[in-house]
Amino acid sequence: MGIVDRTFRDTTGLSEQQNIASRNVWVLTAAQSLGGASSPIIISLGGLVGQQLASNPTAATLPVSMFNLGLALGTLPASAIMRRFGRRTGYLLGATIGMTAGLVATIGILNASFIVFCIGTFMAGFYSAYVQSYRFAATDGLIGAARDKAISRVMVGGLIAAVIGPQLVIWTREALPGHSFAGSFLSQAALAMLALPILLALRRPETPKAGSTEMADCRPLSQILCSPRYLLAVATGVVSYALMTFVMTAAPMAMVGHGHSVDSAALGIQWHVLSMFGPSFVTGRLMARFGKERVAAVGLLLIGASALIALSGLDVAHFWGSLVLLGIGWNFGFIGATAMVAGCHSPSERGKAQGANDFMVFGTVACASFFSGSLLHSSGWSTINWLVLPAVAFILVPLVWRAARLTKSR
Repeated sequence: MGIVDRTFRDTTGLSEQQNIASRNVWVLTAAQSLGGASSPIIISLGGLVGQQLASNPTAATLPVSMFNLGLALGTLPASAIMRRFGRRTGYLLGATIGMTAGLVATIGILNASFIVFCIGTFMAGFYSAYVQSYRFAATDGLIGAARDKAISRVMVGGLIAAVIGPQLVIWTREALPGHSFAGSFLSQAALAMLALPILLALRRPETPKAGSTEMADCRPLSQILCSPRYLLAVATGVVSYALMTFVMTAAPMAMVGHGHSVDSAALGIQWHVLSMFGPSFVTGRLMARFGKERVAAVGLLLIGASALIALSGLDVAHFWGSLVLLGIGWNFGFIGATAMVAGCHSPSERGKAQGANDFMVFGTVACASFFSGSLLHSSGWSTINWLVLPAVAFILVPLVWRAARLTKSR
């Protein structure tokens, strides 16, 4: 009788944990829809506000670069805070930082202070470091295919954010008369504030207790970094995200430079962003059926194909086709890499393993955003796309080899 009672309690407890994990996925998807909308606002308006406020025209894009720098530098502190105080506390702090960031940026515009505005975008990068980890938080309490689908589902929130952000720019850019774009950054603060009650609904699935096997197997970060499986997962994410940023940053300037209209460039970026997040509806299912390594490999192939299309001509169709394939490739490559990282560590190692991954990914992304514009100016659009191909091949070869090994072992 005792065995039956214990089995019933274990089954009930497992079901309860699965319900909590499933509920958390929906909470994080909603939070992603709000938090992820900050990036389009800053990326689309940062340079324009910079032109208005900066005394040196060459510093106009500094606010966007500061955002990327804040994102890179914020990953490790965010990871440490969540490891010490829990995900919910960390995310509430992140949303508070995001709300403050929007207010600081608004004050910078109202007072015509370029430095204050850059501080606001830098703080928004710290908020984004928390938002970027939502995809990992969705895997807490889940295993196998359910974990991979949860990552993909949370990324659907990015698709909603890609619509919310640009629409807010249109609706609010002249909301404060005499201070163009101040209303848009005030709306950024409002989005972060709206995320607070949603994040309060986040619950913590059961984690291993001290002294358990999972805790005993907790490796130091140096040992995790020496794992070939972990390094391949990180490298896949680094290349997928950095190449996407590298090309996307240069594409609008390249289009205008080759005689196309600003509207054509903006529409190309819009389709690119939709392509980045639209496939998330099916990416989880594809990983469950074919494996995350194969999906990530296909993503890298699509990124390479986007570069070949860009190299084949300079018509609007070439730019748009390249940007759409680049977005789909990023989705498969980055979500596949995220699932690979999530499968490389125990629950007790998640904080340092995921934090180190995001630091390397977004640190490289920040460098790519700084480097892209200057390379376009000095060497041209073709050079940027030629550089994509060896970077793809460098990761694709070991990734395909690992995927083939996993297939043989099944």
